[in-house]
This record gives sequence, C-alpha cells and structure tokens, in this order.
Amino acid sequence: MTATAVGLFSSQGWNTILRAAHILAGITWIGLLYFFNLVQVPAYAAFGDEAKARNLALDKLSRRALWWFRWAAFSTFVLGILLTTQKGFFDNAGKSGTTILISLGMLLGTIMMLNVWGVIWRNQKVVLANAANLLAGGEANPDAPAAGRRALMASRQNVVFSFAMLFCMVFAGHDIYTNTTGEVSSGKAGGFWAVSFIVVAVMELNALGFMPWKTAPNKGLNAMYDGKGVKNVLIAATALLVIVVALAQLFLR
Repeated sequence: MTATAVGLFSSQGWNTILRAAHILAGITWIGLLYFFNLVQVPAYAAFGDEAKARNLALDKLSRRALWWFRWAAFSTFVLGILLTTQKGFFDNAGKSGTTILISLGMLLGTIMMLNVWGVIWRNQKVVLANAANLLAGGEANPDAPAAGRRALMASRQNVVFSFAMLFCMVFAGHDIYTNTTGEVSSGKAGGFWAVSFIVVAVMELNALGFMPWKTAPNKGLNAMYDGKGVKNVLIAATALLVIVVALAQLFLR
C-alpha cells in the first residue's frame, strides 16, 4: 500500500493524475458545448413568443451552465499545458505522425478555448444581462441580438472543430492513421500543416465575422451554422473530420 502511494506521487503518478483531470475537464467542456448547440439552441427557439419563459431559462439555466462551460474549457487548456511539461512529451515533436497530429489537436483546442472566453462568454454576458433586465421590467438592449449571433457562430464553429480535435487527441497514437515510429519527411509535414492551417484559418475567420458575408445567417460559409435544426453544423463537423483523416493518411503515414 505504501509503495502504491509512493507510486501515485511519483513522476509517472503525477502524469496519470494530470491526464485523468484533463480528460474529466474535457468531457465537461465538450459535453456542455454539445448541450448548448444540440439541445439548448433548438429548445430556446421552440419557445416562440414565450419571451419571458426563454429569459427565465437564460437567467437561471444558461447562466449556471455557462459558468461550468467556461471554467471547464480553461481547466482543460491549463491541464493540457501542464501535461506538455512531463518528461518525454515532446520526444520527436514535429517529426512523427503522432506528435504532428497531437499538435494539430492542441491547436484546435487552444482556438476553441479562446473562442469560449474571447467571443462566446463576452457576448453571452450581454445576452444574460439583457434577459435579467427584461425580467426586472427594463428595456431590451438593442445590441443583444447581434451579441447572441456572434456567440452562436463561435459556439457552432467550436462544434465543427471538436470532431477533428477529438480525433487528433484520441487516435493520434494508432498507426492505422499515422507513422508512429519513423520520422515524417519535412516535405510531408509541411504539406500537412499548410493545408491544415488554411482550412482552420478560413473557418475561424468566418466564425469571427471577417468574411464578406460577416454574420449574416445562411450566407457563404455561415450556412454551416444555420439551416433547420443542427444538421448543417454536424455535416460541417464531419466534413472537417474527414479532411483531417485524409490529410493524416496522405502525409503522416
């Protein structure tokens, strides 16, 4: 028993604790992300003219869920950074298919976390304040709808990123997708990163409203956030996953 306790607080034990905490925080974060997009958004849309009921749900339910959501995102990120400090984590960094794919997953996760704090939460504070003000008998904030739209776009883009991010994190070590032992040539690694950066950058710039169609619903790439139900966002997430798997097969094996 003493040996077990000593092992728990060894370097390997600390690594295990970090990994477990990272996974638990990540499950909480991504689980709430899916709840907001697959359940809450369609449910709130179904309220229709019942504005008071929707505002009550925003004030009592969404406010609490967003607290767990944003801090789970931050915790996942910090724990992930701590994991990278563990001995051997960066062995063959940028050389093997496994480390390259994990690096892409880390990039996607970092962008997603920044979307949570820099876009989603910042705009949801406006939406929540407006809901609380209306419940108190105040006037509606004219900026609330635009803030809600910006938050929705970033949140749905995170869903689109999440499929590929989870693939990179979970399946990177499986040699059916990548070269886990030998080194990937600089040319192949460069090709993988060039295509990945372009695809990710275009999608993220679109989510931030920097494309010509800005935040207009159903215009340009914004179509992946809109449409009936959640079909389009799931199709977009699956398409990005297929692209990343294809890139891994083409460049990293």
